[in-house]
Amino acid sequence: MRRPTGGKAILHGDELTYSVSIPIDHPLAQGDVVSSYRRISEALLAALQRLGLHPNSEAQAKGNHHLGAVCFEVPSHYEITVGGRKLIGSAQVRRRQGVLQHGTLPLWGDIGRICDALHYPTESDRAAAHHLVRQRATTLEAVLGRPPHYAEVADAFIAAFEQTFGINLVPGLLTPDEEQHAQTLLATTYASEAWTQKR
Repeated sequence: MRRPTGGKAILHGDELTYSVSIPIDHPLAQGDVVSSYRRISEALLAALQRLGLHPNSEAQAKGNHHLGAVCFEVPSHYEITVGGRKLIGSAQVRRRQGVLQHGTLPLWGDIGRICDALHYPTESDRAAAHHLVRQRATTLEAVLGRPPHYAEVADAFIAAFEQTFGINLVPGLLTPDEEQHAQTLLATTYASEAWTQKR
């Protein structure tokens, strides 16, 4: 499936995902993409710190975005790493009226297994890609040294966003109109082979 933010391949599973949708004039969206990206990432760093980690978020060498097909193979600017290996992958897109930033934190499992779903010229190339992803990225379980509980991680994210931005997050459900729109999109777009296979 293609993401509105673009980017490289991600295999979703065994993870916690987050999403921030805000108006274009919201204080968190001020400045350029990198400025607002870094501002939102403060909460992600705080969440990992709550879990006992010491994460980093730094500028990366120019040209990293050309390397590899896998999102977690190489950190982008100011993405979050632990021990030099990418732990949270995020992306942001801006439209005329709003900003979307979303990302994922792999909780456990083989971070390199996405390579099994991608095309490589040879099996030797696939094995090399497996090795690179495992070398350059990691999971929360690997850096914690124990299996994390999903609720524990979600609670850390909620508390970090609330404290970092001085907000209260309130659980909510889709409205009937939103639910109907979601079902329409599923039937007319996401379940369509033509849309899925479009390059």
